[in-house]
Parts: sequence; C-alpha cells; structure tokens
Amino acid sequence: MSETDFAQYVTGFLSRYLPGQRNLSKHTISSYRDAFKLLLVYCESEENLKIKKICIADITPELLARYLEWLEHVRGCGIATRNQRLAAFKSFFHYVVGVNPEHLLLCQQILGLPMKKSPRPTMSFLSPDGIHRLLKQPNTATKNGRRDHALLVLLYDTAARVQEIIDLTVRDIRLEQPATVILHGKGRKTRIVPIGVKTATIMGEYLTEKGYLTGTGSLDYPVFTNSRNCKLTRAGIAYILAKHVKSMSTQNGNLVPKSVSPHSLRHSKSVHLLRSGVPLIYIRDFLGHVSVKTTEIYTKVDTEQTRKALETAYEVPLQEKRPAWEKNKSLMSWLSELCE
Repeated sequence: MSETDFAQYVTGFLSRYLPGQRNLSKHTISSYRDAFKLLLVYCESEENLKIKKICIADITPELLARYLEWLEHVRGCGIATRNQRLAAFKSFFHYVVGVNPEHLLLCQQILGLPMKKSPRPTMSFLSPDGIHRLLKQPNTATKNGRRDHALLVLLYDTAARVQEIIDLTVRDIRLEQPATVILHGKGRKTRIVPIGVKTATIMGEYLTEKGYLTGTGSLDYPVFTNSRNCKLTRAGIAYILAKHVKSMSTQNGNLVPKSVSPHSLRHSKSVHLLRSGVPLIYIRDFLGHVSVKTTEIYTKVDTEQTRKALETAYEVPLQEKRPAWEKNKSLMSWLSELCE
C-alpha cells in the first residue's frame, strides 16, 4: 500500500481503531473494508484518480456524493446499502479528525452529509399455522432433511439472526433441562436463549447422529454444515429455506407471505410471542435488542393484535342522539348560542 496519508489513515482505522478501540466484529470490519474497496474502484474508474496517489484531501464531500450516486445507479445498490456505506465513511472521518485535527473542516463537511430516506419495507412473517406447515416440509427420512428440519426449528424457536446460527458451535447448546442456546450476536454480545423440550429433543437427535456428543474434541465444531463439512453460509441457509418455502407454496400458498427470508422466522417468533402476551421487555432481551424501541416495531405490524384491541374498545351505540340544531332551520343561530 502506498504511504499516502489516506493509506495510513485507512490502515490505522481498519487494523487498529475498529478492532482495538471499538471492539467491532470481523463481519462489521469486513463491511467497512468493502466500502473502501468500492471507493477505490470508483475513484480510479470514474474520477481518474490513481489509487496509489489518493490523499485524504481528495476525498471531498462532493466526491463522496458522486460515489453514493454511482453506487445506486451504476452498481444497482439499494438505499439501505448506500446509507451503510456512508455510515462507514462517517465513522472513518470521525477517526481521522481525532488523529489529525487539521482535517477538521473536511471531516465536519463529510459528517454533515445526510442519510437518504427510504420507505420501510413491509415486515414478512408467517402465522403459527404457516410455521407448522413449513417445519413439516423437510423429509426427515434423509440425512439432509433431518439437518434442514433441525435448522428451521432452531431458527424459529430461538429467533436467531442468520449469522448467529452460522457461528453456533456444539458447546453453545445445552440439552439438559432447562435447555438453552448461547447466541453470539452483534457487537460481540452474547445472550442465553431458552429452547423448548421438543426443540431440545430434535437437536439432541441431530447432534447424536452427527457424532458431536461423543467426543470432547467436537465441542468447537459448527452445528450446521454442508456436504463438504464446512459451516453453512448465509446463501446456504437462504437456499434451504427457499427450497422448503417453495414446496410449501404448492399446497398452502395462502400461508406464504410475498417474500420469505431467514429473518422472517425471527419476525414470526417475535410476533407470536407478542400475541401470547409476553411483555415487550422480555421480547427485547430474547431478541438481543439494545432498546425496547427497536422491539416496538412488532406492535405496529401485528394487525391481528390491533384488530382485537379495536374490537374490544369500540362499542356501537344503541341509539344515535341527534344534535339539537337539526330541529332548528338556522345552524348559524344554534352555533351562536352554543357557548352562551
């Protein structure tokens, strides 16, 4: 890497500041790294700037604005990705101004760049009957079918994020009652999630079949693997889910939302807990949210809960009482006398 000030700042930001001072996970750091890689590609292909000669002064607010437009219209990225890239650069320039205050004006200008507003997508979740039908799709007579069944059951019962399931190891699962699973979430946070008796039984049978419960050396093995014995990827889990959703759609299309992703199972569990009367504060801890405000989104999308609340609150009057002004031909005179 060329020893320009930009290269030095990027090196310090990615290799020391993010992992050392911010204690961010490797996945977050990888996302930040990709933002810089794309910026360098843009600068060389669209701005005619040689990568080896780029200085911090070259990264102006105007250049970043053009880069963000390029991401949307040339690369085809969505607004959420655009905002994610901008957030990475705001974090970077916050670091730069701390290292060298002489770049204060430039950093302030970039930190002032606004995020682009985008419509919030409709949350996708399945009904309890839909979840029941989905979990019946894997063919448990086959080895891969039993893996898929255990995967979908655990995804739903723990409301885990996809990456949390990918990173799950054998030692993270406790099968003795009360059965629990340790999930490693965002920001290196861990939480202990209870699982039901049926889920614990299914996981016990799956881990026994894999031979993970017999030797101590297998405790650090990933729980879910592919045919090459490597842990599943995001794309792999999405493919497994899509396969069984497609199978379910042929017979129960009315139970399948417009789009279903692994995160839909997390949403489904959250909505079902809310409908069961579980307080939001418990759901917050179960999901690993920092604030209960994040968890409140489920109260806004649960139309069934809203319908029941409205039905309870609304009472049809037995007889509508007509206002007195209907007996008087002059509405104006009635209004004039109303508050006298």
